[in-house]
Formats: sequence, C-alpha cells, structure tokens
Amino acid sequence: DPQKLSPAARTAADAPVHYRIEVADSNAHLFSITLTVAAPAVAQRVSLPAWIPGSYLIREFSKNLSGLEARQGGRAVAAKQLDKNTWQISCTPTKPLVLRYQIYAYDNSVRTAWLDRTRGFFNGTSVCLKVLGQENAAHALELPEPAGRDAVEGWSVATGLAPQKINKRGFGSYIAADYDELVDCPVEMGNFWMGSFKACGVPHR
Repeated sequence: DPQKLSPAARTAADAPVHYRIEVADSNAHLFSITLTVAAPAVAQRVSLPAWIPGSYLIREFSKNLSGLEARQGGRAVAAKQLDKNTWQISCTPTKPLVLRYQIYAYDNSVRTAWLDRTRGFFNGTSVCLKVLGQENAAHALELPEPAGRDAVEGWSVATGLAPQKINKRGFGSYIAADYDELVDCPVEMGNFWMGSFKACGVPHR
C-alpha cells in the first residue's frame, strides 16, 4: 500500500531500492535484472534467498543467477562472492550502485520462475537480490513490455503489487513497502483471462 510508505518514497522513482526486470531472451528462458541501490553501504552485501515463504525446503535460487556485474558512476566495481548466494561490493555511499545480472527461468512451478514464448512468471525470491540493511525500505519494480524478437501480442501483467505508472496491460512500475511485500507478490505475464467483481463493496480483479 503506497500510503504506508514515507512521503519521500511513495513513488517508484523515489524508492531507495529499484528493480527493472526485462525479458532478455524468451527462447533461452532468461530474465535480465537491473538493481539500483540509491544509497549503498560502504561494504554493501546482497543475497538471493535460499527458500520461499510457504514452501519450506531449501531451493538454492542462486544456482540460476549468472553474469553479475556492479557499477558506480559508470565505472565497474568488484562484486566479491562470499558464499553460494551472497555478494559484497565496496561502494562510495554517495553514489548509486547498479547491479546487472540474468536469471535462468525454467521451473514451471509456483515456487520459482518460468519464461518462454507462451508466458512469464516469477516470485521475487528467485529473481530479486535482497539488499542487506535496506530490507525495510520501499522497493520499486519496473516491468518493461517485451520488445523486438521477444514481443508477443496480447501479453498482460497480473500481480498483487501496488501499481504506480502502468499501461492498460499492466506493464510499467509498481511499488512495495519493503522487501517482504515485494517477494510476497508473484508476477504473471502472458495471455490470460481476467475478470472483475466486488465483494463487500471492495473491487477485486
């Protein structure tokens, strides 16, 4: 709920933690993620969860992450891997930290991530690196519409995240009060049926 956010972070553009998740190659089942941390720590750590709430088995989502690169002010900075799912980056706190990486999405279940020419799906735990120390800050999610060879006519987005600026098919920016809310709202993309109704006067879709 955007009303729960601080006045300085009620829009996706103002969120201290911002994810841009793009369809990189639907035939190769690859999402491309750009994570921007507005004010990183001097030794900023990021990690990908090893499990998802509600499914209490170790899933090791980091095995599907590749190509992690870190930059500040246009310059590459080293990202040191501390263990199988945690990285540390030496940062200048006054400059935004930008991380780019890819996620292999080929698990057709409700737990992780899937991408092909028919649909895209992900839980945040399998694609969104957690910015340690900023878990309680506002988190923004940007979903660009697939373009070029990955464009598929009629795709829409369904998610429980609060929309900020989206088109009629749901592509655009969303916001969450914190990391837990972000990863508690799966994202579905594709051609699907949607209906609207009211329950006790509350609109539902």
